[in-house]
Amino acid sequence: MKSPQAAKKPQILEIHGHQRIDNYYWMRDRDNPEVIDYLNQENQYLKDQLAYTEAFQKELFEEIKGRIKEDDQSVPYFKSGYFWYARYEKGGEYPLYCRKADSLENTEEVFLNVNELAEGESYYNVGATSTSPNQNLLAFAVDKVGRRIYTIYFKDLLTGEILTENIPNVTGNLVWAADNKTLFYSKQDPETLRANQIFKHTLGTDPSTDKLIFEEFDEEFSCHIGKSKSEEYLFIQSESTISSEIRFLESANPSGEFKILQERIPHLEYGADHYGDYFWIRTNEQAQNFKLVKAPISSPSKENWEDVIAHRESVLLEDFDLFSHFLVTQERSNGLVQILIKPWDGSAGHQLEFDDETYTAWISTNPEFNTDLLRFGYNSMVSPSSIFDYHMSMKTKILLKQQEVVGGYDSSLYQSARIWAKASDGVMVPVSLVYKTELFNPDGKNPLLLYSYGSYGFSSEAYFSSSRLSLLNRGFVFAIAHIRGGEDLGRHWYEDGKMLKKRNTFTDFIACAEHLIQESYTSPEHLYAMGGSAGGLLMGAVMNMRPDLFKGMIASVPFVDVVTTMLDESIPLTTGEFQEWGNPKDQEYYDYMLSYSPYDNIEKKNYPNLLVTSGLHDSQVQYWEPTKWVAKLRELKTDQNLLLLHTNMEAGHGGASGRFNSLKELALEYTFLFHLENLVPKDEAKR
Repeated sequence: MKSPQAAKKPQILEIHGHQRIDNYYWMRDRDNPEVIDYLNQENQYLKDQLAYTEAFQKELFEEIKGRIKEDDQSVPYFKSGYFWYARYEKGGEYPLYCRKADSLENTEEVFLNVNELAEGESYYNVGATSTSPNQNLLAFAVDKVGRRIYTIYFKDLLTGEILTENIPNVTGNLVWAADNKTLFYSKQDPETLRANQIFKHTLGTDPSTDKLIFEEFDEEFSCHIGKSKSEEYLFIQSESTISSEIRFLESANPSGEFKILQERIPHLEYGADHYGDYFWIRTNEQAQNFKLVKAPISSPSKENWEDVIAHRESVLLEDFDLFSHFLVTQERSNGLVQILIKPWDGSAGHQLEFDDETYTAWISTNPEFNTDLLRFGYNSMVSPSSIFDYHMSMKTKILLKQQEVVGGYDSSLYQSARIWAKASDGVMVPVSLVYKTELFNPDGKNPLLLYSYGSYGFSSEAYFSSSRLSLLNRGFVFAIAHIRGGEDLGRHWYEDGKMLKKRNTFTDFIACAEHLIQESYTSPEHLYAMGGSAGGLLMGAVMNMRPDLFKGMIASVPFVDVVTTMLDESIPLTTGEFQEWGNPKDQEYYDYMLSYSPYDNIEKKNYPNLLVTSGLHDSQVQYWEPTKWVAKLRELKTDQNLLLLHTNMEAGHGGASGRFNSLKELALEYTFLFHLENLVPKDEAKR
């Protein structure tokens, strides 16, 4: 079957005396009918290539969906006189936001039914929701395109009426002041979508007259507004990849002037909360793995910071939470999370105990200050996600909810493990993996899907997925490579996988793949890789470096045209990421980026089978990056392997909206793998 062939329209791109020829630069115009036609051709080509799997895809979608409890709800939490939760009804794509006054035995109030709001919309996403301090008004943000450009709406919770006034073209970030009528929110630059302004809106006034409170002029910084756990202070946080600056104002004084907590300094990062007469600050000030300090509200600059938890070389301080009698910290050591409880009275602290070899734990929703109950979450690759309440004085825990796998799930049938691979420079890289015990063969013939991300300091957590059971139950091993570029082993793990050390991310992944082959978990004939966004960059770079290692790859919304994108400051995210990737206007960074940029390093050679997904309205990775990448691969690759591109014409970076619609895209991805492993019944086309 003939594949789509994109027109070649050479565009010369020149900087530092070096020329690149981009034959597909023209694809950047989404209003060009020729671009839309090409995307539609690619979508049809994918459909034709996998036509015999269509019935199987539908069955697989129903299988994955069937494990999810349709009439489900979150664990209620108590705040400001109400229990708050979200729930789903059978057949509904979107949540119902609910509350009950004082007691869970009282009558439920559905204060936002997103299913009703989304009726007739092809895409609908509710971002932030926030009630006024007196609980009578709701502000909520809605995106109807998928480009993360929101409109803020207001609802009177006493009458149920959605007010006519609304605030369009905002980021969706919002917070109420204590007076029940003032709302602060952030706006973005209309071209770059960088969040650069904080406005103040008074309910009942024309939004066009809203007052600009703060503007961030440094193009490497973005800004947002938040509130302390005590709700006594509003915080405007400006941040770049390597620096922070917070302004604060008493929530009860919305007409006052924000003050700077600590002015920005390159490579100084910090975040703050409030308790008593102090701000409590997590910072990397002379502390690569972060530490906790406190500062008096009257003079909070770093000259007055006092260590509460000192820096430790082998422990990353990820998060903290404040209670009336306890300080709780979330820390990462040797790649695993620990939650520690420290009494304010100076008595001995303790940590929560977890049993699995590889797992994920986190501090959950804890809005109440005067309580001894800590809510935390836990899961592992074999243990479904669970929410607990832990009594910090009595040292007892109660399981509030464990993710239900409809149809039943027996964790004893599956095995998880953590192994270590040696990177090219001798560094040991952890790999978490899971498989169904009875289907695992130590002969190297297991199909194995290796996933990772490896950027921005985001750790790749070892988590449970009911959808993943569709892989495991068909004999797949699933593995997560905890490569440099994330913070899996501490802040240095991130620093060693960014800027001029970015190639470590790719060579770490290759080392993990090689180790899995050497240890007979799989073989190149059965090894697959998957990553999305910056993880899609990982796929593209690795595919260029070692195409022989993999039978197939899935690259979701992949960031693959690194040099061109980072040279274009009109593209969303570019300026804010100079400290992540480097600025190619500096020749040292240009040359380094050029050495790994997937699009620029495509050669005339064989490549693995490849499925690429994209969103036409993506604001983070513009649709044209994966589109150009596929077009250039079609031009140059010398193999007959599958090369498929699926563009969601109605969505952005996160794919389809709704609870189950996205599972159709997952079913497509899994079907691609099963097709390559000959696991799709051949008689599907006859059904």
